[in-house]
Amino acid sequence: MGNITKRGSRELVADGAKPLEEGPAAALHIRLYEAIMREDCAAIRVLLRSHPVNQPMTIQANSTSYRLLLNQTQSIIPIHLAAKHRKAQSLLCLLEHGADPEVRDTRGLTTLHLMLLHWPITSTTWTKPGNRIQRILTDIQNNAVTCLRILCEHGAQVNARVDNSSKHSPLHLAITYGTYPVLSILAQNGAHINAVNESSMTPLHTAADMLNKEMMETLIACGADVNCVISSTGNTALKLAVCTASSKAGRTLAAGVNCIRLLLIHGAQVNARDHEGQTAIHEACFGGREAIINLLLEFEANVNLLTRNGESPIYMYLQRSSNVRDTELLARLLHRSYPLRLTDNHGILPAGITLPEFHLLRETLIKLSRRPLSLQDICKRNLRNIYGDKYKGHLKRLLPAKMWHSVYGFHDLAYLLKQHPQVAQATEFQ
Repeated sequence: MGNITKRGSRELVADGAKPLEEGPAAALHIRLYEAIMREDCAAIRVLLRSHPVNQPMTIQANSTSYRLLLNQTQSIIPIHLAAKHRKAQSLLCLLEHGADPEVRDTRGLTTLHLMLLHWPITSTTWTKPGNRIQRILTDIQNNAVTCLRILCEHGAQVNARVDNSSKHSPLHLAITYGTYPVLSILAQNGAHINAVNESSMTPLHTAADMLNKEMMETLIACGADVNCVISSTGNTALKLAVCTASSKAGRTLAAGVNCIRLLLIHGAQVNARDHEGQTAIHEACFGGREAIINLLLEFEANVNLLTRNGESPIYMYLQRSSNVRDTELLARLLHRSYPLRLTDNHGILPAGITLPEFHLLRETLIKLSRRPLSLQDICKRNLRNIYGDKYKGHLKRLLPAKMWHSVYGFHDLAYLLKQHPQVAQATEFQ
């Protein structure tokens, strides 16, 4: 935390503190530091008669038994020390003697910010239930929660922003650093659940972008707006979650489907557009991850919406050659697309089907896009778009079997592939 001085130098230049020569003042700082770490409240009360409670202490590592907790020098405000190391009794004692929880360090961090940044990592998934290590980790976590509650009870501002370029609120910090247990405590003490940071992102945006389902559940339970829009981009939490889940890492880890479903179940608008006119289904089609596309279609995503540049979800899907090879998913999207639009506003075809290996498929799709559908086919597509996969079971009970299979059977592309076996060969995974 502080700057490392040259060996043998007595100057202490940590966090902007003034140089401090060894002597009575240095000894006082060391004694106060050690009393806080020992949680010796009697000693703290005595020492505070000589040291202002909100004045930094400057410590030399080689002059204290706590040298392992320091670099070489450190300048720190007493309440910050107690909060960082989760010394609950010391924290309470300092607050009762006038410590200001809103005093900031040189990085613009309050006591609450520092506590969140130093929240203990206590995952016990690798330990056996009830063993000694797990009990120790649980105690550490509980002690951190106790310190947080003490801070909140003594007036810590739960909406104070970090004084730097991020302008993170405590909730944003908690999500960024994975401090899941604090979200409900902060919300109960008045934290603005839909507060925005410098990037106009709410805590839910941040959690959705990270695909952290537990945090998303807590935020939604605390009243987070699932359809809040980032002013700079127009993205919603759903769009961010789909983007991350459709990325290479998301596909590799098979992550994010439950996060997307959580948002949709709680009312996320599946066809919300960003500033470029893109929806979640555009992003999902570009990523080509079948589970996400199917989930969005289940919640009635519209595959006929165009971006401001005239790009349809089919266009986005055909941008990548790896997607083009999945003809079954392509067939499902084609069955919902009307009119079939393969180009953007500038007449440019998607990059994926411009490759020589997809020449036959490209020609077939272009002919299909130019061929007018019969009234019967238009009605079928409208039924699929209106009822989707979500209600197809209900329709199956209402419609004659032949009619239902006519509406929901995927025959168009299959028919084309039978007519053009070269196309099937061109689209096989290589």
